[in-house]
Amino acid sequence: MPDAKKSATGSESIPTSQLRRHAAGYLDHLIVERGLTKNSIAAYRRDLARYVDFCEGRGLTDFKQVATAEISDFLVSLRMGSSEKSPLAPASAARTVIAVRGLHAFLAREGITTSDPARAVKPPGLAKRLPKALSFSDIELLLNAVGAHSGGDISVLMMRDRALLELLYGTGARVSELIDLSIDDVATLSVDVPILRLRGKGNKERLVPVGKHALSALDIYLVRSRPVLAQSGKGSAAVFLNARGGPLSRQSAWAILQETAQKAGLAGKVSPHTMRHSFATHLLENGADVRVVQELLGHASVTTTQIYTMVTVDQLREVYATAHPRAQA
Repeated sequence: MPDAKKSATGSESIPTSQLRRHAAGYLDHLIVERGLTKNSIAAYRRDLARYVDFCEGRGLTDFKQVATAEISDFLVSLRMGSSEKSPLAPASAARTVIAVRGLHAFLAREGITTSDPARAVKPPGLAKRLPKALSFSDIELLLNAVGAHSGGDISVLMMRDRALLELLYGTGARVSELIDLSIDDVATLSVDVPILRLRGKGNKERLVPVGKHALSALDIYLVRSRPVLAQSGKGSAAVFLNARGGPLSRQSAWAILQETAQKAGLAGKVSPHTMRHSFATHLLENGADVRVVQELLGHASVTTTQIYTMVTVDQLREVYATAHPRAQA
């Protein structure tokens, strides 16, 4: 870059002007005081160079002249782009604004400016990633694919795996919640009172109904499979046991699900959380109230649950497009 000079750390700084000298000073601070990596510093350098270019394009020569409005306009320019520059993605724009906020906070702390105009400018919010959910037909493929394992009593392991996967989908439980279940937790389960007590985050308890398919699979496992597995162990109270009679681990539960997904032709699409997402999505698609789903999932706030309502938008669009007389060309 023209008129560039070496910074205190020996790295090439932004070309010297008052704006660029102060930006370079902040980069030195990040390197020396905060010890950021080379890649992080390179990203900060690009972001600050973009900001300084914008300020100079506005005729500003000193950061004392920068007002909150300029920084807001800079953010808009990042998202809108120009004839010379393409718009930045929300994540890149957010990163750039964070760099600018850090620069102005540094200048204010150092007494170079008397205020921090960037403090009121928030980085753009990133779009929420929608949870991935399987279709009900994929769920059926998965549950019907519980099959042979290598080694051990195959039928015993199959019964355990079927019960685990049926409960994952049938209750929306976190895998850790099922792994932590004890015999006492399921002792009162019956056809008449199919309610399971789960302990979630913060050891908070909640009651979740258990459907007939999950209840049947669990009953078969507890009567025919678990006693066989328990013979090899030391009297663990865990509901789900491994082949040695000890408590099943999260890693083993993950492996069971992955192996079953592979057999069902769903490899790469399924995790324990996918089952939880599918549970919530299918309930909402079939008319369940979001606050009921909140209680079933054990979310502290309904806001967390509401992201699942976004998943059903595609279904709404499809129904609208096929059913509304004025929706079709």
